[in-house]
Amino acid sequence: MTRRGQVLMITIRGDMLEGGGQILRLSTALAALMGEPIKIVKVRGKRRPPGLRRQHMTALEVLASLCNGRVEGLRLGSTEVFFEPGDIGGGSYRFDVGTAGSVSLILQAAMPVMVFAPSPVKLRLRGGTNNPMAPPVDYLERILLEDLKLMGVEARLRVYRRGFYPRGGGEVEVQTQPSRRLKPLVLQDLGRILEVRGLVYSCRLPSHIANRMASSASERLRRAGLDPVFEREVLQPGNPKCSLDPGCGIVLSVKHSYGFFGVDNLGVKGKRAELVGLEAADQLIKLVEGGYPVDRHLCDQLIVWMALADGVSRVKTIELTLHALTCIELTKTILKAEFKVEGDLGKPAVIECRGIGYER
Repeated sequence: MTRRGQVLMITIRGDMLEGGGQILRLSTALAALMGEPIKIVKVRGKRRPPGLRRQHMTALEVLASLCNGRVEGLRLGSTEVFFEPGDIGGGSYRFDVGTAGSVSLILQAAMPVMVFAPSPVKLRLRGGTNNPMAPPVDYLERILLEDLKLMGVEARLRVYRRGFYPRGGGEVEVQTQPSRRLKPLVLQDLGRILEVRGLVYSCRLPSHIANRMASSASERLRRAGLDPVFEREVLQPGNPKCSLDPGCGIVLSVKHSYGFFGVDNLGVKGKRAELVGLEAADQLIKLVEGGYPVDRHLCDQLIVWMALADGVSRVKTIELTLHALTCIELTKTILKAEFKVEGDLGKPAVIECRGIGYER
């Protein structure tokens, strides 16, 4: 804690643990919820180059708008940011990253603030929808939002246009209804596998690419005793949902007795479509056969919601990541949530959290 004038202020080091943009996004989102000013120093201290990029600046602009807040240090390359939140409000907002920066990562920061607004919020973002270093928006829609629904979150996501590197240009809209308090989430077991779904998508590419991804994944999953139902989205210029640049990928999701989990894989130029599908299928099979209801990416996305919930949440993940540990440390520092972690970095783990019972 430091003082700015007569105000007691939280100071967070942006080079701690994971040392990337996640620290900036999550810490400012939590500050908005708590109504407390925060200073982040050494922003993205473990990235080269460090400091704010367009995506991070947009996330700060979104959060400031949602809570009528004020930001200092909002410029490209800035390594120090001061964020002073005001009152969270509802309404309709629209932002453009201006690059292929991930809208999914911005939504991860914005949604906890959105759902605790006193009235509905509609947020439309333009940027990258399917990025190599972030969960695709399809993952948020088919997996994260489904699990959050179990906690009492009412949110709807719609993709108006896909956006790939390098130009982005994708458009996504998320609408939330006010939540008063969140229920805890327990994802320790799979129970029965109720449904396996797949989505293959492609833009400005021959249709056989999506078909080959789906066929290879489907064959591998069926050999493992899983029976997927696939959707194919093959978009060409002229379709309003088609991206500015070519791209493709696959998302696999599982509905089980207690919730949802899944995996995704983005196509890469030079990699055979069959391999993209097989890699995703193998990841999913590993989760199912190991009895892990939380994949490595879902784990770090759930931490903030567990910390805000009223009661004890518990999840079992296939891999404890540095991103998850960073989220835990930030929520302990800012929210004073209590965590118990059984497992080591890079290994399976069980994470238990006694949430603070945050109430709007």
